[in-house]
Amino acid sequence: MDPMHPEQPDPHPVPTPAPTPAPAPQVAVVVIGYNDRAHVGDAVRSALAQGPAVAEVIAVDDCSTDGSEALLARLAAGEPRLRVVRRKVNSGGCGSPRNTGIDAVTAPYVMFLDSDDVLPPGAVDALLTAAEAARADVAGGLCVRRELPSEREQPWQAPLYTEHTVLARPAQCPRLVHDTLCVNKLYRTDFLREHGIRFPEGRFLYEDIVFTARVLATGPRIALVPDRVYVWQVRRSAERLSLSLDRGHVDNWAARVEACALAYDILLGAGQKELARAARAKFLDHEVRMYARELGLRDAPYRRAWWARTQEHLARYDAADWELNPAAPGRLIGRVVLESPEPRDLPRLRELASRPARLLPPYARAADGTPVWSPGLPQVSLAPLLTRPVPTLPLAVDAELRPRARASVLRLRLHELYGRVAEADPREVDVEWHARDDDRTRGRTTVALTPSGADTTDSADSADSTPTTDSTATIDSADTVGSWTAEVPVDLAGLGSGTWDLRLTLRFADGGEREATAHALAGAGRLRRRAVPSAVHGVLLVQPYATHSGALAVRVATGLGGVLAVLRGRLRRLLH
Repeated sequence: MDPMHPEQPDPHPVPTPAPTPAPAPQVAVVVIGYNDRAHVGDAVRSALAQGPAVAEVIAVDDCSTDGSEALLARLAAGEPRLRVVRRKVNSGGCGSPRNTGIDAVTAPYVMFLDSDDVLPPGAVDALLTAAEAARADVAGGLCVRRELPSEREQPWQAPLYTEHTVLARPAQCPRLVHDTLCVNKLYRTDFLREHGIRFPEGRFLYEDIVFTARVLATGPRIALVPDRVYVWQVRRSAERLSLSLDRGHVDNWAARVEACALAYDILLGAGQKELARAARAKFLDHEVRMYARELGLRDAPYRRAWWARTQEHLARYDAADWELNPAAPGRLIGRVVLESPEPRDLPRLRELASRPARLLPPYARAADGTPVWSPGLPQVSLAPLLTRPVPTLPLAVDAELRPRARASVLRLRLHELYGRVAEADPREVDVEWHARDDDRTRGRTTVALTPSGADTTDSADSADSTPTTDSTATIDSADTVGSWTAEVPVDLAGLGSGTWDLRLTLRFADGGEREATAHALAGAGRLRRRAVPSAVHGVLLVQPYATHSGALAVRVATGLGGVLAVLRGRLRRLLH
């Protein structure tokens, strides 16, 4: 301090804020696991690392035989908040061990954590703060799906968790039925016990769907937060897939249908009619679309069994169920399944089930001019679909990538859709390539869309291939006249090694936009792997291909080392 100018006291002192008291230990985290010694330790540590708000971590071992019990015992020896409960008999599912954990909880609140997932820092504090401030029975936050080993993340049901929200009752937000996870939520323990809310016992797949319905059926007060509170780690290359990812057997679909049907009955029986309707709509928009995208990967017996089981379930829907958002692609897929005795039009259904949806030609009209699914199914009307604004229509764009030594070219064709596209007057398209394993973007460019005369469509490989003699419906003239094309140069060397997904943004004269993916044209060697000379890398190995949903993507390997790595991998797969 300068002695000639002594410091004067501040006439308006700002009081020093009192330190924020540490939250009282009020939360129990129930961690369940079976033969997951490689990951369960990380899950437990992520729960303990949440801080003093966590009163106890209850690790329920479902009779593991891989050393998980010993690992958990060592962790518990050095951590008084960790209790290990070992079940005497393996349950075969996730519901029974979670119920065991609920019975063991002594804290006022409880959360659930699977052994192969983790809680991000601050998750418990965010949920507990929201629950106490709102006096809520349930608090939920954002879950992200993390694909491993790439660590690419995708938010789960993000529209629910954009801001802090308090709901006096679930019916205020019917979209809640879409978030069927139990793990991204905090529950008041006494609330679960007072209402007898438990998970289905034993080997019951998709127990979360039923548990969530039982929670919502009681009409709890709910707090929602925009914070990340759960990391769902997806290991598709694991030796043993998780129950929800193992969709290769039709029993998995039957279990999912059973869980969704039971959830509807629970909600309807509790008088939650709006939520029950929303649950049936969710089945079409989520479950049916997800499995329809994969039908092309299954054999004929699976397809027939899937079709029959879906028909049986949809036959229980009444008129009001179909009228809820009738323009949604899932409703159209459901109608096709319900109206056809055998599986049909699977490539076209796959494209409609994609996100964003694509409705490929041919486009048909009934005798009275009504747009319909096909000449063979004129009873399936497309009229509700066409009431949507053009930027939300399932517009179809064909794409063909032609790798060349000097200048590779991407050819695009936007199809007319009963005159709606022409009305909107498409002007240009933004093109960009997204890396599959991270958020990199390459090759962004904008090109004009040029109107074409006759549309000699190449979409026949994905069109309605079912023969028909029905004369009450005809192919719309817009399928033979009217499309818009563009050619886009592609710098494959600039993309670099990896898998790249094509993303498009269609722009219209009125300023409207439509994000889209493109249908990969097949046939005539279009999706053949090619070696292309490169001034940068010497050589590129380029593989255009169609994803499970039919969209165009490309794999690129750069240099001789990249090419040899691809060839070695292919050889290993052939030998295996």
